[in-house]
Amino acid sequence: MEQQNLSSEVDVRRAKIDSLKEMGEIPYKAKFDRTCTIEEAREKVGERVKICGRVIFKRVMGKFGFMQIRDINAKIQISVGRNELDEEAYDFYKKMVDIADFVGVEGEVYLTQTGEVTVKAEKVTLLSKTLRPLPEKFHGLVDTETKYRQRYLDLVTNEDTRKVFLGRSKMVSFIRRYLEDNGFIEVETPIIQTNVSGASAKPFFTKHNALDLECNLRIATETWLKQCIGAGFDRVFELGKDFRNEGMDATHLQEFTQVEWYASYWDFEDNIKFFQEFLKKLLMEVVGTTKLTYLGNELDFGKEWERINYVERMREILGFDFLEIEDVNELKNKVVSAGLFKMGELEEYKSTRAVIDFIYKKKIRENIIGPTILYNYPAVLKTLARRNDKTDKITDAFQVVVYGAEICNAYSELVDPIMQRRTLEEQLRDKNAGDEEAMDLDEDFLLAMEHGMPPISGLGFGVDRFLMIMFDLPTIRDAVLFPIMR
Repeated sequence: MEQQNLSSEVDVRRAKIDSLKEMGEIPYKAKFDRTCTIEEAREKVGERVKICGRVIFKRVMGKFGFMQIRDINAKIQISVGRNELDEEAYDFYKKMVDIADFVGVEGEVYLTQTGEVTVKAEKVTLLSKTLRPLPEKFHGLVDTETKYRQRYLDLVTNEDTRKVFLGRSKMVSFIRRYLEDNGFIEVETPIIQTNVSGASAKPFFTKHNALDLECNLRIATETWLKQCIGAGFDRVFELGKDFRNEGMDATHLQEFTQVEWYASYWDFEDNIKFFQEFLKKLLMEVVGTTKLTYLGNELDFGKEWERINYVERMREILGFDFLEIEDVNELKNKVVSAGLFKMGELEEYKSTRAVIDFIYKKKIRENIIGPTILYNYPAVLKTLARRNDKTDKITDAFQVVVYGAEICNAYSELVDPIMQRRTLEEQLRDKNAGDEEAMDLDEDFLLAMEHGMPPISGLGFGVDRFLMIMFDLPTIRDAVLFPIMR
């Protein structure tokens, strides 16, 4: 029945389009010369304005009525009556203007007796005739499938959705501005690459037909940005898309937005201080507070963040020094003997790196709620990170975890080309043993490193994931305008 009603509504609107053409009207105008936005018009009581937007409400009561129009930022009430419009213009408005159409309105802004900001329409221009109506339940789409597939309807009908994506735009704008104000220069690096490098992740593969070359989509911008530092850029960043062909869950998407920045002569402690200040100012810019509620939990980014020594906490959990074990099967057996997991739970992990990461995610990361700095990561997990001066089994690295999700990954960068070759060769052995997330041995990157790089610290920050936390979104798909659908 609902589909029949929709078909009937579409037929009615098609007929109106035909009638408009017969009347010599243009159903889809080329432009409209507005004098201000709807948001600006709301501040112009007593002034004449020309505004435009989509009709979201319409009520006609004889020779008088109201409608509301809106754009992405605001809505405003329009009064339409025979005192201002002649009979022909008023009849046209009543019969030809429907909810969802785009209109232009000219008139004076005033306050109604109830204090509602309203424009007294002296002229209503139909700008674009909409063939399909808005969803009947105008208080917002509730069907998840429709929300993601037809995000434009979600944005028209849901105030919360508009807040999220306006907030996302403010967030991206702030990131660029903040980094530039702190001496960082934005650069662009390749998305189509010939080496899987920059992070431990399973890539997407593609084919470059003109060069007859097997390629992959980048999983990170790290190795390219570090080459820029070696070339003499003091501080660089890139904000853009990365691609990882991994499983989907509430906090992971295969295509995601990340900013990476790199600073010459910093170590990871400098980056910790910078990131904490960056995040506090970002929150104040976008939501106006450093205290958030996420999935029922209070998160305070304004107070001192907890710090956890990754290696020490893992030793406490395991009851043995896992850094001394190089054979993956030996590590699995000791973990099972400690009663932490069953062998079947570890079967899919083909390297010590993968086993350690699995244990960390289950025993440490899942239990973290408030913003927490994890530092002193095992070297086997951080192929591109600087080894600690006291032991090469630990790296000068950190991550910030909030409610079980990693929101940044950062470290003092490895700039020793001999050590870097060795760590990439270790990754290559893991790849050959079946670890699909291991990196390639990137000879071009090693060549650049052999030409020299200064001390560097870099950081990667996931835009989508932190937007979830800022706006209390249950899934990362709610943080992306057009998520991929099956």
